[in-house]
Amino acid sequence: MTGERPLADADALLSSARRPLVLGIGGGGDVVGALATAELCRANGAEPVVGGVTWERRPIDPNPGPRAESEIEGARRLAPGVLAASGSTRVRDSGVLFAESRMAELLGEETVLVDVTLGPAAIADGLAAAADGLGADLIVFADVGGDALAHGDEPGLASPLCDAIMLAAAARLWKARTVPVLGGIFGVGCDGELTPAEVLARIAEVAEAGGFAGARGLTPAVATRLEEAVEAIPTEASAQAVRCFHGAIGETAIRQGRRTVVLSPVGALTFYFDVSRAIWSAARLAAAVIDAEDLEAANELLRARGVRTELDYERDAFHTVRPLSN
Repeated sequence: MTGERPLADADALLSSARRPLVLGIGGGGDVVGALATAELCRANGAEPVVGGVTWERRPIDPNPGPRAESEIEGARRLAPGVLAASGSTRVRDSGVLFAESRMAELLGEETVLVDVTLGPAAIADGLAAAADGLGADLIVFADVGGDALAHGDEPGLASPLCDAIMLAAAARLWKARTVPVLGGIFGVGCDGELTPAEVLARIAEVAEAGGFAGARGLTPAVATRLEEAVEAIPTEASAQAVRCFHGAIGETAIRQGRRTVVLSPVGALTFYFDVSRAIWSAARLAAAVIDAEDLEAANELLRARGVRTELDYERDAFHTVRPLSN
């Protein structure tokens, strides 16, 4: 897939982009991690757009998994499977707001929602069309924590499905050459899944394949902006990255004590990578689902590799607490 094109250079791409679309690809509060890159671009005079996916993390979800486009109200369609969200965009039946809705309210501008019930090919097509409509000249796929680069056998891995689908879509966009793309890991290990050592080993694997594109750290101004976002948008992982910027170090518990995070200044960095090199080196799960027709097919492909996903965990949690019928 790498062809003869030059590898991604984060400094060149981020400094030259005038209208970058920065997506948090893991669901929930990953849109806050995406804001870190967006605000760095804004400081260079760009007009970034931030967004994420239609998968809100709820302790017991009565409808496990992400929401499809048809289940969402108060949004403006940009392309099939890609929506512009405002502060009032929500799930039609439950009224639940998306993290991207809260981000739109905070920023005073629309954000982007991607329907991740679709497969990588459909998502890539939708993002290409949406980027054209938005005038986006770069799409950054930002993961908080680093499980987008997981092999699949890491002991703490718990939510690989959404990241894998979105990174596979990024690789398809790269191959189609419709819009420049860049991958990013923000807050190394801050989600309590892969350890910092595991994430850094995966980044090194990408680097060995020639795909390391550079790194940038939070600045005081961007950290302040992220603190505002953390106040408005429930997210523990991105909040830990901001703590890293302010000097927090050592172990801390998140997820009501179920996960342990090791904090250090590394957590305040975003590591960027060439998606074409990542998907054929460290990002084995994204490579596994690149031809999946939809979310369910992608989940089955990962299950066949012995990988449990966030969709499996959500379904198990729902069935465990659901009252038995008479």
